[in-house]
Amino acid sequence: MLKKIIVVILLVSGISWTSSAQKDSNAKAILDAVSEKYLALEGLKATFEYSFGMVGESSPQSQTGEIAIKGDKYHLVLPDQGQEIFNNGKTIWTFINSGNYKEVTINSAGEMDDELKPSSVYTIYKKGYNYKLLGEKTVNGQIVQEVELTAEKSGQPFKKVTLFVDKNKKDLVGWEILDDQGGKLKYQFKSVDTKVKLADSYFVFDPQKHGKIEIIDLR
Repeated sequence: MLKKIIVVILLVSGISWTSSAQKDSNAKAILDAVSEKYLALEGLKATFEYSFGMVGESSPQSQTGEIAIKGDKYHLVLPDQGQEIFNNGKTIWTFINSGNYKEVTINSAGEMDDELKPSSVYTIYKKGYNYKLLGEKTVNGQIVQEVELTAEKSGQPFKKVTLFVDKNKKDLVGWEILDDQGGKLKYQFKSVDTKVKLADSYFVFDPQKHGKIEIIDLR
């Protein structure tokens, strides 16, 4: 279930599907603007709401979380799940705090390339995906543009990703991921701070700060 609900998501590969979509120049201009703005930031912190359910389901599970991003690094907090994920670009620590039991699982970041990481959602379109602008709508006073990404070939780990962009600010305000089993994962930013400055140590898990803890090192 963890891999279904966190921003770091593993989707089933080997999709037997062919896209007839092409690269839409209007969509590319939007994606380039969002990517360039993100890459110029020194850091980003945000709160978000996310939900997972099957397509057509009337009441998908909905929870909240916090994310901090700096380049290819991120620190994700999921309080409802008692989970925290640290990624310094080389190593990923998944910390679980469940009552009196604490554990951290350690992986090499390179071993988890089939994931849509918070730090890569801004640049995923650059390799292996077609994209098109579906349209725009007004949401809470914002003009939001909807851009759909679909895999160029069946080998891609993600079937479809839809990005929602504030037209005027060129900010990513949310995204949806559809898997080949009919599952839909949706994220929406609630508040965003793009002026924060984060030390590299913020993205590294320190077991000394958590008392007795089981360490599972899979590197």
